[in-house]
Amino acid sequence: MVTGYGNMLACDSYPARYRQVVTAQQKMSTILKLIADNLRLPAGTRHLKISSTLRHTEIFVHRDTPDNNPEIAFEFSCENQKRADAIMAIYPEGHKRAAVMPLLDLAQRQHGWLPISAMHKVAEILKIPRMRVYEVATFYTMYRRTFTGKYHVQVCTTTPCWLRGSDDVLEAVKENLGLEVGQTTGDGLFTLSEVECLGACVNAPMMQVNDDYYEDLTPEAVNEILCDLKTGKKPAPGPRSGRFAAEPHGEPTSLKEKPRVLVRALGVTCKA
Repeated sequence: MVTGYGNMLACDSYPARYRQVVTAQQKMSTILKLIADNLRLPAGTRHLKISSTLRHTEIFVHRDTPDNNPEIAFEFSCENQKRADAIMAIYPEGHKRAAVMPLLDLAQRQHGWLPISAMHKVAEILKIPRMRVYEVATFYTMYRRTFTGKYHVQVCTTTPCWLRGSDDVLEAVKENLGLEVGQTTGDGLFTLSEVECLGACVNAPMMQVNDDYYEDLTPEAVNEILCDLKTGKKPAPGPRSGRFAAEPHGEPTSLKEKPRVLVRALGVTCKA
């Protein structure tokens, strides 16, 4: 019995078309080997990976600074300690560590941002290794591990917002505040961030200031919002185009007639 590529080629009785296929496979194998040899890096050489530019303004590791180091004590206020206790009471024994995210959020709301000592306090309360808290705090970008202004302006520049003019919105914020992405105003009032999707694509372009969404933005609307914040006013969140929420502009487009009142069998009146 004849086996192997070489033997198949040597066997005159083997069909010619199969011998041609085997020859082509051998040639391709040789070519791929030559390519692999040329691409192989010398021993001890690091493989470099290239990716898109990261726009996140913070690094994943902690560096002690005068205003952010373990020597600066952090304690929850009496009111927030009660909130922390209430949060932990939600989780059964043996699963208290699941409260790490809401406790970090509580600490950040009290301090304005999340220093290393606040992370240590959360680890202490939950009786878990500090590394488990670091893992969460460095993974989620909503945790601000460096000083953040009173108003954290986050402009979404993901595709839906970009198609609707988020570049103009971002430029309007930069010009109004005199900031670049990742910077904070000298008075500590504003911090500017460029972020990924905030989940309000139907109201694009939009930005988030602290907990509030401002949607259907134009450069003029951006300036109005920022000017109100500078003067201590609270601009109304939501769409700036006159829409109540995310309904389409104008009349309904999916109904053949205007909604009318119906009386159902049970006598309950409702709108169709």
